[in-house]
Amino acid sequence: MSESGGTDLSATLRRIERAAGALATASVARMDETLPWFRELPADQRSWVMLVAQAGARSLVQWLRAGGGAAEGTQEVSDEVFATAPQALARSISLQQTVALIKVTIDVVEEQVRHLAAPGEEPQLREAVLRFSREIAFAAARVYARAAESRGSWDARLQALLVDALLRGDSPDVLASRAAALGWTDAPPVSVAVGTSPGGEVSAVLHTVYRQARRIGVEVIGGVHGDRLVIVLGGAADPVAATAKLLTVFGDGPVVVGPAVPSLDEATESARAALAGYRAAPAWPAAPRPVAAGDLLPERALAGDAEARRRLRHDVYATLVRAGGELLETLDAFFAAGGTLESAARALYVHPNTVRYRLRRIAEVTGFSPLIPRDAFALRVALTVGRLDPVVPTQTLTPPIGKRAQTGDDQRQSL
Repeated sequence: MSESGGTDLSATLRRIERAAGALATASVARMDETLPWFRELPADQRSWVMLVAQAGARSLVQWLRAGGGAAEGTQEVSDEVFATAPQALARSISLQQTVALIKVTIDVVEEQVRHLAAPGEEPQLREAVLRFSREIAFAAARVYARAAESRGSWDARLQALLVDALLRGDSPDVLASRAAALGWTDAPPVSVAVGTSPGGEVSAVLHTVYRQARRIGVEVIGGVHGDRLVIVLGGAADPVAATAKLLTVFGDGPVVVGPAVPSLDEATESARAALAGYRAAPAWPAAPRPVAAGDLLPERALAGDAEARRRLRHDVYATLVRAGGELLETLDAFFAAGGTLESAARALYVHPNTVRYRLRRIAEVTGFSPLIPRDAFALRVALTVGRLDPVVPTQTLTPPIGKRAQTGDDQRQSL
């Protein structure tokens, strides 16, 4: 034993140093023979592997000199063995493939032990090579772990920038370039969900989001803004149902899903609606979780959301005005009567069946039924907003549920 506690293999070490180039060449040739994916690597990446193999042989010598070959030795292999290759190699070759490369190299070295070892030192060298193979594998794992952490932190920052640009309404070119850097394929439809962040490290939160999204087969980009978790979903035919399967990634509180749009270029609209709904959601304690932003139109309007006010004014109030005075008059009478159909009929001097028919027509043209308490609340807010700002556009308006409003003549004929 040497004074440093390692095994004295000085003669063997000199032989290994002289054979380092030959060992690397033989290792790369074996990789080419046994690993089909290695043969398909570009020439520059294959040359990087050659450099790593040569550095590995030198690292074996350094490790043995530092006492790594001793039975009781605990000397680790320095991660510098992988420093000869650029970081791009770690992104091109997976950890599993790296382990395969290490195995091939160790196999070649083991086959050459009898030629590399000085007389009487072969058993010591063979045992040292086995321990070295374990340490070099651990070193590779550390390198990939650091690369993953760095990549995760970078992705988290890039996602935060993308989500921030989305919320600000930046140009489609900005959104597209940042999304492309994250590998976003823009699978339609696209929608935005907003809820409370569960807290903790941002990269860990986003990792959980990605893991859950992979399980349900949707594409996501996420970002944490203050105490809010914002998720962009792509390829979910039913965004609300997809978000329901992601509820575990959110913290407590409401989760609001914006309307589906064709692509990320138009996702600002979905994001604004989701954020406005998230701010207004506490006003509806019984709201489902998740809830569509469109289901929170009255709360959003009361909270000052201009888009919600516009939709209630144009899609509900203006539609009732255009459908004929009887519907608006009937709705006022129905609300004034406290939702009692017979009382509304007496106030209007019509048969209760006429009131019942008109209430059905209101539901058809607006998408809100006065007989359902939640819908009745939305209709009340729509009437209030419409009368505070009675701007009725001249063009025919399409209600949210896509039903066509009858003209006044059509209604009179029906009645």
